[in-house]
Amino acid sequence: MSKATDYSKHLQSLRKQMQKHAVNAYLLPVTDEYQGEYSADYARRVTWLCGFDGSAGVLVVAKEKAALFVDGRYTLQAQQEVDGNDYEILNSARQAPDQWLGEHVKEEESVGYDPRLFTITQIQRFERMLGKKKIALTAITPNLIDTVWDDQPDKPHQPVLLHDEAYAGESRDAKTEALASTLRREQLDACILCQPDSICWLLNMRGQDIPYNPLPLCYAIVKKNGDVVLCLEPSQVTEEVQTALGKQVSVLPESELADTLQAFGEESRRVGLDPVQTPMWFRQQLEEAGAEIVSFDNPCSLPKACKNDKEIEGMRQAHIHDGAALVRFLSWFDSLADNEIVSELDVVDHVEKARRKHADYLYPSFATIAGSGPHGAIVHYRVDEDSDRKIGHDEVLLLDSGGQYPYGTTDITRTMVRGEAPTGFKEHFTRVLKGHIALAQSVFPEGTSGTQLDILARQPLWDAGLDYEHGTGHGVGAFLCVHEGPQRISKRGGDVPLRAGMILSNEPGYYKTDHYGIRIENLVLVCEGELSEGRRFLRFETLTLVPIDTRLIHMPLLGDHEKAWLNTYHQRVLETLSPHLNSFEVEWLQQRCQPI
Repeated sequence: MSKATDYSKHLQSLRKQMQKHAVNAYLLPVTDEYQGEYSADYARRVTWLCGFDGSAGVLVVAKEKAALFVDGRYTLQAQQEVDGNDYEILNSARQAPDQWLGEHVKEEESVGYDPRLFTITQIQRFERMLGKKKIALTAITPNLIDTVWDDQPDKPHQPVLLHDEAYAGESRDAKTEALASTLRREQLDACILCQPDSICWLLNMRGQDIPYNPLPLCYAIVKKNGDVVLCLEPSQVTEEVQTALGKQVSVLPESELADTLQAFGEESRRVGLDPVQTPMWFRQQLEEAGAEIVSFDNPCSLPKACKNDKEIEGMRQAHIHDGAALVRFLSWFDSLADNEIVSELDVVDHVEKARRKHADYLYPSFATIAGSGPHGAIVHYRVDEDSDRKIGHDEVLLLDSGGQYPYGTTDITRTMVRGEAPTGFKEHFTRVLKGHIALAQSVFPEGTSGTQLDILARQPLWDAGLDYEHGTGHGVGAFLCVHEGPQRISKRGGDVPLRAGMILSNEPGYYKTDHYGIRIENLVLVCEGELSEGRRFLRFETLTLVPIDTRLIHMPLLGDHEKAWLNTYHQRVLETLSPHLNSFEVEWLQQRCQPI
């Protein structure tokens, strides 16, 4: 996104509202009221305020200064999108927003925030850290940006869709009864679900309210008798959908949510909230009404993450179709004549066209990343008409894309070169590949977390004094969110033990600023392995089926066991995809899958 001349005016408008509400600073996260990574246009408040278009970050605006906190994925992007005269760009791993506030807000002053946008855990951390400096946190509704954003888009209310039980693998009745049983066992009257993907999984439904992820923007109250109150606009639920959801599911307009929570409190209900996922607003409403709040982990997270046989079958099928689509694209890209001009937007268009050749393909699972040359070093780069550049000869292209199918979600990254590889590239590529293979081949005991496995992917890079700033693997949903918790592989966080049925990405990378980016990403399924000395071991099955360019490997760095893994993988890719390709594509695939 190009810099807009009115961002400074937007900042001035916010500061006037801060003065009106008597707060000395204001907190604004990228996330929306549903803590989602991708937001509908109405909730892109940070983008409106400063121009930053990433999916994670926090803005802190004080009277005189302001700062944008982003993780390592977005530092380069933020520097390009945000005016450094108005905002400091800070890496949140090195300095936290509460530390910055402690330096720029005085004792006895106040920091405002929207309680719908921050979780209970996040606010408790701010209260704990700022309390030491005698700085108060003040909840303000409505959101201050909403009061000054004149042309703010309307909140979407698209129709809810049903998710076929043949793909879900379990009925909504069975899921809700299992959850209700848990509530009764924990002596809870109800729990509140604030994650739309959890609600979609529970009720076997999907939505159309936000880009890329098939979700409606909704909350849900699940009661101990199995009744579910689905909080969204009634117009989103057609008669057909309501009939399928059944009599135990009722629809509540969001405008009536506060009154419903008030009634819970007045009846002294005992309500479970997940503090990590629930906006602070819910706790405030319930506590003010007199309800008893109980800390209660989202009961949908783990069963949603551990896919059943039908979901796994659907994910495998999606990866076959997606692999064929990527081969169509790669064979086209590889056959380009030297004098043909191709830009990043051309790449995005051709990838989308390749996927659309299959009737089941719905839409991308995230905005395609097609970063050539220096753009590849921007981890989550997204091309637009202003940033689009031609892919030069002897230049690297990093392509990260994915698709949504009615039975599965994909996410794949491949790195390619048009012409000859730049100096030093092959060694970097090979070290990333070695880390990818090490993780793909790993066998580990039950109870092992992603944090414990992360080093396997980084060690070959660390051996050369190199590293990357993002996690190695994120969870992936089954026709749900391309980024799904609680499972992850990362040196920061990722302490949830991996379980059979979980699906994660395996995506080590390396990024040479101003030159190129490298990432090799497959999705992997956690499977049960051998039983050894009474202990169950787990392993990964690679789901993604797309060749890795062996022409880019510095062969002396690759060991025999790594070559064997790559040859076995390529043989499987060739055998599985060939029936889905035309003769030209098969011939290209045979060349790319030759043993090394």
